[in-house]
Amino acid sequence: MQLQINDESLPVYEALASPVRLSIIRLLSKNKMNVKELAHALNLSSPITTMHISKLEKANIIKTERVGQQKISSLRVDKIEINFPEKIFNAFDTKESAIPVGHYTNYLVEPTCGLATANYFIGKVDEPKYFMDADRMDAQILWFTKGFVEYQTPNLLNEQENLEMMEISLELSSEFPFSNDNWPSDITFYLNEHELGTWTSPGDFADIRGKYTPDWYPDNLNQYGLLKTIRIMAHGTYMDGEPMSDFTIEDLKKTNSDLWKLRVAVQEDAENVGGCTIFGKHFGNYDQDIKIKLYYS
Repeated sequence: MQLQINDESLPVYEALASPVRLSIIRLLSKNKMNVKELAHALNLSSPITTMHISKLEKANIIKTERVGQQKISSLRVDKIEINFPEKIFNAFDTKESAIPVGHYTNYLVEPTCGLATANYFIGKVDEPKYFMDADRMDAQILWFTKGFVEYQTPNLLNEQENLEMMEISLELSSEFPFSNDNWPSDITFYLNEHELGTWTSPGDFADIRGKYTPDWYPDNLNQYGLLKTIRIMAHGTYMDGEPMSDFTIEDLKKTNSDLWKLRVAVQEDAENVGGCTIFGKHFGNYDQDIKIKLYYS
């Protein structure tokens, strides 16, 4: 689960602001339990325990299902990330562009793989040839186990504008045949054929439906990813503030290109070959395509 600093996330923050509810989370991390078992473990009455369970259900942290005559509770998530508002770099002007997920210009993928628009799957899943289907230009989600997709976008700066920093943001997860919250994958990023670094995605998530994932899309398939932001700066490349590599903005400017060529890859020799899913508009938790933001002086 990934949260923002906004009112929509308040139910989660409120649910976590209780020692009793934190104890329930710890208990359910070990076993599924019914209300009576939880109440006994917490030394509370069943009605009070039920109230705490309801609070956690409302926040989508746990789920309760009827099994025979019992209601059994279990965890829906195993990790929560909080995205703070982006820092504003006031000293620079900016130019932004966006690349739809289906607008890749080169690819080499291996199954499991597939694409979908906001309304339907494109061709048959797990057949790479459909990555060249004409409808792929309308794709809003794609996934593959090994290989890469590559995008190109114009450099919008003119000769008088000096690039100070580049920011790339996109929503990503691993790729499992259906879904698996614990399925690490090493996803590597390249810009103009220079390696920016590798991020290990923790899993392929379907614990809850993606905020923008269309209703027709099956519940048991990847529902959302994590929004990752890569910044290429004067002293190196970072993802969400953590160092990725020593590749700098000066290294990028030496390529002297009118086009930015972005590749997202899962290498065959990676330690964790767990695939990649890229979410665009109308899928996942962020209503955006792949965003490129240039900071210049």
